[in-house]
Amino acid sequence: MKRLLLTLVVIALYVSHQDVWNWRKVYPMAFGFVPIGLFYHACFVVACALVMWMLVTFAWPSHLEEEVEGRETKKEDAR
Repeated sequence: MKRLLLTLVVIALYVSHQDVWNWRKVYPMAFGFVPIGLFYHACFVVACALVMWMLVTFAWPSHLEEEVEGRETKKEDAR
């Protein structure tokens, strides 16, 4: 279930990356001075960072790290 949810979140970010509805708009301004397209992409970058944190926390293949740690231990023992 966790894998499916993470996959759906990544797909949603992929689809929402293209901001087609704000391409030709300058107004409304966010906070009175930031164009809405720039504000959208700033929020998008924060969302991507959070999703990457979730992926590393919940979907990182820990067995790969165990293999590397095992190899490093064997190299240190051989010295």
